[in-house]
Amino acid sequence: MDETASLGQDRPMTAPSPWWSPDRHEDRRPFLIARNRITAAVRAWFGQRDFTEVEAAALAVSPGNEAHLHAFATEAITTAGERATLYLHTSPEFAAKKLLAAGESRIFDLARVWRNRERGPLHSPEFTMLEWYRTGEPYEQLMDDCAALLALAAETAGAKTLTFRGREADPFAEPERVTVAQALERFAGVDLLATVQADGTTDLGGLAAQARAAGVRVAEDDSWADVFSRLLVEKVEPNLGIGRATILCEYPISEAALARPKPEDPRVAERFELYACGVELANAFGELTVPAEQRRRFEIEMAEKARVYGERYPIDEDLLAALAAMPAACGSALGFDRLVMLATGASRIDQVQWTPVP
Repeated sequence: MDETASLGQDRPMTAPSPWWSPDRHEDRRPFLIARNRITAAVRAWFGQRDFTEVEAAALAVSPGNEAHLHAFATEAITTAGERATLYLHTSPEFAAKKLLAAGESRIFDLARVWRNRERGPLHSPEFTMLEWYRTGEPYEQLMDDCAALLALAAETAGAKTLTFRGREADPFAEPERVTVAQALERFAGVDLLATVQADGTTDLGGLAAQARAAGVRVAEDDSWADVFSRLLVEKVEPNLGIGRATILCEYPISEAALARPKPEDPRVAERFELYACGVELANAFGELTVPAEQRRRFEIEMAEKARVYGERYPIDEDLLAALAAMPAACGSALGFDRLVMLATGASRIDQVQWTPVP
């Protein structure tokens, strides 16, 4: 046995220094100062376009009703000692839509949001979500907004390219626009829309067979959504936003619980995601404003959550009431920390957060 190797195995591991240690803070500070500059530039950009900055309350009756989003719960106690469960929101979306119903027309929120079961180089349990909404405008306008914000962040940080894990994207180039169906055909040889009916119902067997042929594992208890998600993660996402940003649009209607159907094809929704360097940055919708349909979709999502995780979140009845008064609108949610990461070349989300979550 190599004696030096043995000595190395016996040597106690040195714990990493805390984020607040002067040496680590010195390394992180350039990223943080760049974050501040990008924050100011983003606020100015929206201000120049007659947006009003809003601040959604963090505590909510419902944190969101998507099956695979996980919230932090807490308990509110009244002065009379009555107790009620509240949640830290996973997005300011529900509050923003109520403000649109109240009469606001262009709003944005640099919101602190919380998502449980999320931790990694690109994930933090607490992070900043940039959300903005436009009433009376087509959702394609949000695609132009996303392209402008990418360029703005890079310019403010003094970056000529966005980078992450060896991948690069030109933030000043016009993003590629590709539909989900086109992407799956290109990267996996899958005919997605052959498995989606006009009423939104899906063909699990058909998609599963195509997924297996593409080399993607399919479990016996998988749903159509499970297979779709695995195809997207394994075959499509790694190829997006390379060289220039990608706008992946027209998601199947079953994968867009808060979006309205595309008028030209009810099988797909007015939903897109923005990618750069293989990283998902934004998720945008032409917003659904039909309360009964929104309730139906929420119930489907919560049934799936109960099946997979054994829990469900309440439906925000106040939101459904507001949707009836809400004008036609479009909205986008962009992971602000990730945007700063790509613009500054940071490799982990905690490098661009002033005080990372313990």
